[in-house]
Amino acid sequence: MDGTNESTQGNFILLGFSDRPHLERILFVVILIAYLLTLVGNTTIILVSRLDPHLHTPMYFFLTHLSFLDLSFTTSSIPQLLYNLSGCDKTISYTGCAIQLFLFLGLGGVECLLLAVMAYDRFVAVCKPLHYMVIMNPRLCLGLVLIAWGCGVANSLAMSPVTLRLPRCGRHSVDHFLCEMPALIRMACVNTAAVEGTVFVLAVGIVLSPLVFILVSYGYIVRAVLQIQSASGRQKAFNTCGSHLTVVSLFYGNIIYMYMQPGNSSSQDQGKFLTLFYNIVTPLLNPLIYTLRNKEVKGALRRLLLHDRDKEGVRVKGPDRHL
Repeated sequence: MDGTNESTQGNFILLGFSDRPHLERILFVVILIAYLLTLVGNTTIILVSRLDPHLHTPMYFFLTHLSFLDLSFTTSSIPQLLYNLSGCDKTISYTGCAIQLFLFLGLGGVECLLLAVMAYDRFVAVCKPLHYMVIMNPRLCLGLVLIAWGCGVANSLAMSPVTLRLPRCGRHSVDHFLCEMPALIRMACVNTAAVEGTVFVLAVGIVLSPLVFILVSYGYIVRAVLQIQSASGRQKAFNTCGSHLTVVSLFYGNIIYMYMQPGNSSSQDQGKFLTLFYNIVTPLLNPLIYTLRNKEVKGALRRLLLHDRDKEGVRVKGPDRHL
């Protein structure tokens, strides 16, 4: 018994879905397939946005960062989850847990702010189309992305140590499949009201403030679109914003429910599945949303594929000329 305690000292045990062994096998297959599709989808968006000159615009510059965020965000926890689902070992080191928590909070914060930046980009595109390229110049785009990354990392640096330093009185079992903040707060053996209050205040700044900005931006966008006389013009403007608005709805629908009420206030099982949706389903759907709803991305994919076929055709025909 003592040996077991010593062996787990400094490690955490991620309980995850261990109380449902049959579900674990199903989840392993489903999550593995979803993870691989997420890697392929988001990598495709990044490559297409970088390789096709037609997509060298502010919108796709931000979309590239969003896809990179989704890749990083998913990879920060899903490989560990797949490892835990595949066998009896459910442990994660203290350092691994700290890194996972830091990345989860940091990348999530960056995504909140990046979605707000993308809303501003759509606002300028619809409400000030003649000045779009002047306002959304490369320097401003880079500055906005750097601010999003800086604030997201700063938020994680503030929240992660506070969560990890909570006294746990020897408890090592995390009732979740990753080192997520609400689950770690629940492990504490002291009153966490002050910590939860701090988390709530920081969450207002990093989660709600960008959401309010997004909603205000889309209020102006809707007003500008309704003033467009032609039906085709209105349809084009709505299509321009539709993909982003769908992604915002998926992202914020989960994150607000989970992080604006940390600790014991939400159902633990419900929280696991919501986090799983937020962690794998949303990054999986984002490339599909932008590809299926966006003619420019579909056109870029078609051009790249046809270009590769043309090259292949030249290689095949090349030797015939010498015969």
